[in-house]
Amino acid sequence: MPKLKTKSGAKKRFKLSATGKVIAPQANKRHGMIKRTKKQIRQQRGTTVMHEADARHVRKIFMPYG
Repeated sequence: MPKLKTKSGAKKRFKLSATGKVIAPQANKRHGMIKRTKKQIRQQRGTTVMHEADARHVRKIFMPYG
């Protein structure tokens, strides 16, 4: 059986923590920031731990050896 390839888009967007959780950039930060509150903009800096239901999908399909 050949090795499975990791999707190159996933390599750039997601990282795995030491405990196996998927770390992803915060969503809803691309445009329309004038409508958002200052608190929202502050809280959406950096990265976040992905919800487990979505993370399972990323680990299984996009990062098979992650």
